[in-house]
This record gives sequence, C-alpha cells and structure tokens, in this order.
Amino acid sequence: MKLVVDKEDIRIDKYLATNTEYSRELITKMLKENYITVNGKSIKPSYKTKINDEIEISDDYKVEVDINPVKMDLNIVYEDDDVMVIDKPSGLVVHPGNGNHDNTLVNGLMYYTEELSDLGGSERVGIVHRLDKDTSGLMLVCKSNKAHEILAEDFKYKRVYREYYALLIGRFPSNTAFIDAPIGRSKTNFNKMEVRSDGKPARTNLKVLKRYKDYTLVSLVLETGRTHQIRVHMAYIGYPIYNDPVYQNKKTTEFGQFLHSKVIRFTHPITKEVLEFESDLPKEFQDFIDKLD
Repeated sequence: MKLVVDKEDIRIDKYLATNTEYSRELITKMLKENYITVNGKSIKPSYKTKINDEIEISDDYKVEVDINPVKMDLNIVYEDDDVMVIDKPSGLVVHPGNGNHDNTLVNGLMYYTEELSDLGGSERVGIVHRLDKDTSGLMLVCKSNKAHEILAEDFKYKRVYREYYALLIGRFPSNTAFIDAPIGRSKTNFNKMEVRSDGKPARTNLKVLKRYKDYTLVSLVLETGRTHQIRVHMAYIGYPIYNDPVYQNKKTTEFGQFLHSKVIRFTHPITKEVLEFESDLPKEFQDFIDKLD
C-alpha cells in the first residue's frame, strides 16, 4: 500500500495512525522492522512528514490476533450445512480489524457455530464477501470450505446477484443510469476510496424508485464489488448517499449511510438450487422515507 503525504511536520507514527487502519503501537513496530519506508528509505517513528512524501507499507506484515466468540443476536434468514444468509444491522463490523477484535459479525458467528469455512483466514472465518459497517442487509456466510471455494468463484465471475436500495441527496434527473468509473484507494486517506484512472474497473447500474422533494430512492445493482463502490460512485456523480459520514459533507447521525443490501440471489454451491432472499429496510431508513411521503 502506498500513501502520499498531504500534511507536513507531523510525526510519521501519528500521521499513519490517523490515516490507516493500524494502531500507533503497531506502526512503531513496523517502522523498526522496516515494513514501512518513506521515499524508499527506513525512518524512525519520530520522523516529521513533508508534503508529497511517498509512504510505502509492506503487505507482508502479519498480525496474529486471538478472535473470541461473542454472544450476539444474529438475524439468520437461511441456514443449511454449507451456507447461511445473514441480515446484518447497520453499525456491525463484519470482521476484526482496526482495533476492533470483539464486536464483529465474525465473533458472533464463532459463538453461534464452530462450522465455518476458514479459507479466508482465522480473522475472517465464514466470510466470502462483506458489507461496510454502516451498510445494512443481506450477506452470505460459508460454513464449509467447499461452499466457500465455489461461491468465491461465483462472486469473482459476477454470478451472484446483489441489489441495494439507497437514498440519495438531490433529485436524480434520469430514470436509469450506468456508472462505469474505476475505483482505487485514496493516496492521502487510507479510509477513503475514490474514482481514479489507475483504479480497478467498477460498474454500477442505477434505477430510480421514487423521487422526493430533495431526495431520490434508488435501486442499485453491482457488476463489480469494489470497496465502497456504491458510495463512491454516488458521490462521484453528484448525488451522495444520505447520512454517509465519509462521502458527503453534511452532518450525519450515528446510523450511517442509508444503504441497504435488499436482495441477494445465488446458486447454492452444493445443491445447485437457485436461492433468492429479500430484506426489509431498517426501521431508521423506512421511518425517514415515510416522513418524506
């Protein structure tokens, strides 16, 4: 991973703790072991940043973390010996990271069952794809490695249908749209993605469901699965998702972006049966659009 410094005269350990998912303590260890360089050179944690410094963080550094089962209420829509469909609430992180090792969906899944695929590693047992913390709705979980292996291929080759509902700020003028804009990680803020010419292909289909005075309810179907794809694309075309704390500049509530994984359709990896599930909008989302009516 590479970052380009946009603020000067800040200790490198402090700068990276603010702009990456790593803690300051871990960054210090990585600096001492030369897993982080600035302009191709090893530096000390006390190094002060300069504008346009190029920071490179090696992907080879592995952090061993003990993941504990944690009892939590899981909304299980479907389950068999190989797969589960979970209706994830807004606010729940999918897997451990960024200092959160105990309050994630993975912790809850580990408490619920020991039968989870481990192809994604110990911190992502069962996880074959993910939703952002504040994105609610349906997601697949794999219990067997065979199911994980097949579904990972299905996601890769766009054989899993995913439809999202989102509330956009502004009245979107067209009834449909197709956004084809490559996405990559921001060079200045690790927590953000952005449309950039050297990014990975990203394609989103949009259909207007209902227009309000200052908002538009839309359906979105993904052709690719980039990090923050819908949120980045909507902000890029000038209609950011309402209440998004990262990609729109207005004040937001704790609930987060009004983005919901509404429908998921896939071929069962073992039985080959086509399964489709639909999820109701969260109460906060539904109540807000009811008031708009």
